[in-house]
Amino acid sequence: MRYFIGNWKMFGVPKSINILNKINSFHSKDKNRKKYRVIITPPYTLIETFSNNFKKKKILIGSQNCYQKEQFSSDTAAISPFMIKSVGAKYTLIGHSDNRSEGDTNSMLKNKVQFALKNNLKIVFCIGENKSEKKNNRTLIVLKNQIRKVLEKKFNRNDIIIAYEPIWSIGTGKIPTLTELTKTIIYIKKVLKNIFKKKSPPVLYGGSVDETNIKIFKEIKEIDGFLIGGASKSSKKFIDIIKNYYR
Repeated sequence: MRYFIGNWKMFGVPKSINILNKINSFHSKDKNRKKYRVIITPPYTLIETFSNNFKKKKILIGSQNCYQKEQFSSDTAAISPFMIKSVGAKYTLIGHSDNRSEGDTNSMLKNKVQFALKNNLKIVFCIGENKSEKKNNRTLIVLKNQIRKVLEKKFNRNDIIIAYEPIWSIGTGKIPTLTELTKTIIYIKKVLKNIFKKKSPPVLYGGSVDETNIKIFKEIKEIDGFLIGGASKSSKKFIDIIKNYYR
């Protein structure tokens, strides 16, 4: 199974559902549709509308984050895993570099993972190194720490997906070489197998993925799918990514 996950970030209004309608129309007719799963993570404001409209269809809806407490609290503007699940989300991103840069610590991320799983949300756990860490050859050390300080054997690996997003690549158009990326994905899976003792959760790649460079990424069989940013806001670009992957 491959995953194509669209992270809309701060984008979208109710009429943006037309983007999902076009993706769904393509998916329902695609001969490869049983080989992959489409997940879209819109802003909180659109989760319920999108979830209700696609409840009986193959596109799944997730959130871009969740709060570190389980249900209700006095924290202004916070949205808990319980609340996200209650409006129909099936997945949630946790640990995106945007949120890490805003103060998410490993302790906070562990709480988010724990409570999201408790509320039957599947996790897309984001990891990645910055430009300085890459320059100093610390990529593998950084990724190992990000994984081991948050994920534990007690978590259900069947409900966890890892998204490797090198921070220096996001939105820049720069991507790792095939050799670098292959080595990194294999290493991530090794770290995960040491935690869960059996099979590794799926490991996706994210970072300037578009309809052109997907032809490069598909050469790396160890990649189980993609976390797609800007290109996911366009139904044409998102569909072309899927088409070009299977072409």
